[in-house]
Amino acid sequence: MKPIREQVKEKPWVGWLLFFATMVVVFLLGLLASSVMERREEAVFAYKQQVEHSQWDPRNEIWGENYPQEYERYRATLDTSFHSKYNGNAFIDMLEKYPELVVLWANYGFSKEYNQGRGHAYAIEDIREILRTGAPVDGKESPMPNTCWTCKSPDVPRVMNEIGAREFYSGTWETRGHQIVNPIGCADCHDADDMSLRISRPALIEAFEAMGKDINEASHQKMRSLVCAQCHVEYYFKGKENYLVYPWEKGMKIEDVLAYYDQYDFVDWTHGVSKAPMLKAQHPDYELFNTGIHAQRGLACADCHMPYMSEGGQKFSDHKVQSPLNYINKTCQVCHREDEKDLIENVYERQDMITENRKKLEELLVRAHIEAGKAWELGATEKEMHDALYDIRHAQMMWDYVAASHGASFHSPIECGRILGKGINTAQEARIKLSRILMQKGFDGKVPYPDISTKAKAQEFIGLDMEKLNADKEKFMKEVVPQWIEKAKKREATYKTTNL
Repeated sequence: MKPIREQVKEKPWVGWLLFFATMVVVFLLGLLASSVMERREEAVFAYKQQVEHSQWDPRNEIWGENYPQEYERYRATLDTSFHSKYNGNAFIDMLEKYPELVVLWANYGFSKEYNQGRGHAYAIEDIREILRTGAPVDGKESPMPNTCWTCKSPDVPRVMNEIGAREFYSGTWETRGHQIVNPIGCADCHDADDMSLRISRPALIEAFEAMGKDINEASHQKMRSLVCAQCHVEYYFKGKENYLVYPWEKGMKIEDVLAYYDQYDFVDWTHGVSKAPMLKAQHPDYELFNTGIHAQRGLACADCHMPYMSEGGQKFSDHKVQSPLNYINKTCQVCHREDEKDLIENVYERQDMITENRKKLEELLVRAHIEAGKAWELGATEKEMHDALYDIRHAQMMWDYVAASHGASFHSPIECGRILGKGINTAQEARIKLSRILMQKGFDGKVPYPDISTKAKAQEFIGLDMEKLNADKEKFMKEVVPQWIEKAKKREATYKTTNL
């Protein structure tokens, strides 16, 4: 082949072609370099600190001035439009949907009201409005302790820093209503200096210590689950001071948790029908997630509920914490190449199977409570009833460990199936023992099953005066909450921030 110089001499147009081709390449490289520089400038601008504030500043909008993209996505948790086959983020009256739950929680606050959880931005609004916190007006106290605020607000670590965790937990719920006003947000999970992940709730640190572990040794990837585990776990209020404790001393499996509670004879409440010494699971999401395949493969909560996204040259976690089913392309399909429809059907298939067993266990538990109530009516003694009542206690906790957990039937369907299967067996054992007691008391036949086909009928069956409860709550919302908000505004006006 002839050298380029000779080819150009023979065919001058070849030279011009090379010249223009070179110019095009240089131009494109220039555009690429310009784009890279522009993106870098955007990145610098996006994360340029606008305001300096304290670690204990609970106002999400102030943190959002420095991190507007994350704050904008966090605000999107106000969206309640997503519906999946099993819940989503919309408001759902769960007692209306499943009225048998009213009987399962007879004589406990959840029988008054229990709703599908909404986004983090609703945390304060929802806890104020729920009937479970009562209507503390005219000198009345809430039936709940201050410990109930623990997971609801970045005001919590602020107040704990001021007075200590033990003092924070003490007292009834209404006494800190004017202090806890900002919904779940930035200071709950981040360090103000460098936005690294941090644990702001002492209960999680103490739980790790109880297991002989040091949470400070956790990797960044582990922390992307642990900040969630500050709240999305099973816990209880210990002693008269209602100190928040995770029952992990023996382990996180349901058998370990039950052994822990039985060892200390802990009781959440005495059932209003069966008189069983009951336990109420909170939301053991972290515990059950850790038994599933995704945790075993190294994924964290944030990988699916807060996937990475890019804007303006910036990569950051999507702070619209929500169901992964709402954006399959950013969650499941990052790893799985199946069609979106197939992936969703896979999820629903697992949820369907777990739901079938969960509903069966619910039915058995309701019948066991009612049969126990009949046995008491016929003169059964505490000694005669002890074993059956503890079977009810254990079976309902097994049911609740699955039912109360967000997404457990997908996170760990095998473990959920095992727990529910064991719960069904335990509930049947309770009913067999109760049938023997009933026969000994001269009752031969089937205990009548009440009409609990609606929430209203079920609440009437257990003796709730819902008209009064709702009227009292309405008065509380009109008279007390505005006072809390006004006090909070005056306090927050004194917070120091520096514009940079």
